Amino acid sequence: MIELDLQRDRRNSPTLVEQLVQGFARAIDAQSLRAGALLPSVRQLAQTQRLSTFTVTEAYNRLVSMGLVVARRGSGYRVAPRTPSARSAAPLWQPPSLTATWLLSDVFADHSVPIKAGCGWLPNEWVNATGMQHALRALSRVPATRLADYGHPYGFAPLRERVAEQLDRHGLPVEVSNVLLTQGATQALDLVVRTLLRAGDVVIVEDPGYCNLLQILKLAGLVVHGVPRTIAGIDTDALETLVARHQPKAIFVNTTLQNPTGATFGMASAFRVLQIAERARIWVIEDDVSRELAPPGAPLFAAMEGLQRVLYIGGFSKTVSPALRCGYVVAERDVLRELARTKMAVGLTSSEAIERLVDKVMVEGRYARHVETVNEQLKLAHASVETRCDELGLEMFHRPRAGLFLWVRLPIDAERSAQVATAALERGIWLAPGSYFRPDDGPGAWFRFNAPYSTDDALWRFIDGIR
Repeated sequence: MIELDLQRDRRNSPTLVEQLVQGFARAIDAQSLRAGALLPSVRQLAQTQRLSTFTVTEAYNRLVSMGLVVARRGSGYRVAPRTPSARSAAPLWQPPSLTATWLLSDVFADHSVPIKAGCGWLPNEWVNATGMQHALRALSRVPATRLADYGHPYGFAPLRERVAEQLDRHGLPVEVSNVLLTQGATQALDLVVRTLLRAGDVVIVEDPGYCNLLQILKLAGLVVHGVPRTIAGIDTDALETLVARHQPKAIFVNTTLQNPTGATFGMASAFRVLQIAERARIWVIEDDVSRELAPPGAPLFAAMEGLQRVLYIGGFSKTVSPALRCGYVVAERDVLRELARTKMAVGLTSSEAIERLVDKVMVEGRYARHVETVNEQLKLAHASVETRCDELGLEMFHRPRAGLFLWVRLPIDAERSAQVATAALERGIWLAPGSYFRPDDGPGAWFRFNAPYSTDDALWRFIDGIR
């Protein structure tokens, strides 16, 4: 067995997954681990190194994608054969093509990219493993007959109660009848668009803003106008001008730790947005999926306005797991009834099994402590990435020290952004150029960085070399 000196102080260290990958890669390259050597089982390595099985599995999968390790059913993980002819004929890792298809769909199934600096989720090793395993065991004891039908159109009632309790703690008192569970927050956005809007309607979005929302709006045939996002929210003067000129039906806002900039609305900006929306009688769609990762005190539009013109959207992808696809929308009861009808029309009910699992994680999985730990880890990851940016003299839009994202300007001409992203992918680095987040798809020198995935030395060597 090789020696693995894992650094658990995350301030200046790569993630544990990256350290495992680097340690095994060095041992294989030095032939301390020879071709055909059997690696420790996932469970064995997790126990000896005091790691979660999620961490070890992710590291082994990366080694497989790099061509250093092979996995065979029933025989575990072994060091890949060293065949000079094969190695000289083709690189260990073949990058995918940087196309719209890969970016919008295949990227979520493509585990081959070693450094995912542009992704939008937490590292696998940060999952609440104990809580998830406990919840899975509890779910396995549920009689099969309880999971035999489609479930309720509004979703699993106990989880809806949990959502209402959570929102009450944030200052938004709602009833269970105001909560509709969905297959992730993105489906909630889609249901709102399908229910409240029609092709040709004008809507306003943040610029830059959530890339999947932009695709939903385009598919729905809506006319989309962007309003500049600022550190304190949005440019409300520009919003007022757009509203007067185009008479939109809705505005979409990302309240806390915005994707992609990491910024959070200030109270003054939030209040003025609501004033403009009330005067013009337009819907405000509040996407607040990162609320649990935000420092306390951030404004909550729905609480300020009372669900008259605000629809509130949240989810559990940032705190439980994105794989479970569980989100929710909160709205006035008549509006929620229409959303439920749309939900049933386009996809029937959401998964009660998944909703039961999320409910168990929240109730019995030490959820609050897990969220606290994640927020501590995110703060350290942000500090590490900020240090790297400062060392290279890179401009940062904001320093949130919370949530997933940092919005960073790279030292390139705007027109080179796609070229740089392609060059990065050829080196096993996934970057997210600003054009993904712009309503007009315009190029730019700004890139979104996921803080916990952006601590690898290879990433910053690449960025340093593009000047």
